[in-house]
Amino acid sequence: MEKRRVLLADDHAIIRDGVRQILSDTEDLEVAGEAANGIEVMQRIREGVWHVLVLDISMPGRGGIELIRMIRDERHDVPILVLSMHQEEQYAVRALKAGAQGYVTKESDADLLVSAIRKVANGGVFVSDKVAELMVRSGQSACDVAPHQLLSDREYQIFGKLVQGRGLSEIAAELSLSVKTISTHKTHILHKMGLANNAELVRYAIARGLADPGQY
Repeated sequence: MEKRRVLLADDHAIIRDGVRQILSDTEDLEVAGEAANGIEVMQRIREGVWHVLVLDISMPGRGGIELIRMIRDERHDVPILVLSMHQEEQYAVRALKAGAQGYVTKESDADLLVSAIRKVANGGVFVSDKVAELMVRSGQSACDVAPHQLLSDREYQIFGKLVQGRGLSEIAAELSLSVKTISTHKTHILHKMGLANNAELVRYAIARGLADPGQY
């Protein structure tokens, strides 16, 4: 299996060592380059082929949201996952609007970090439920992230079944989950996407080409 090349940017060596160790236990990800400040980030970005940049936005030199915009101006093909000491309320929405594809805090556990890196490296968007709620509050249209991309893998799976017209009991049986769990997922889906009911889910899916209009 060809490993996905990760560029890791953080001014703390202990953080870089920790992330490198975490990814060394995976079969599909490797830290192929490192940077300790904004200047080095731009140098590394220009030098190589990267599947994902894991970026601390609080670094010496040029950093923060401005750095994300600079990277995006030069390399549209490198997805950015922000790994920050700051809680979501402080920077997450601004980072995503600037061009990042994901945001996780340094308090996250190793499994969550690996999942986030994989999803972003494979072209997805990774945000927590808290960030999704913040984005809805801030005005989803201001972001480049489509509402359905805010859904977790499980939520997107259930979203697909809902727009196919499946009932909660039917979905629960197919996924070996309780009806209550499916109902909770549905509530989260509607909330994250800023929609009110199944009919709006269906209209959204058809408009985005995520469903076959001939089914309805």
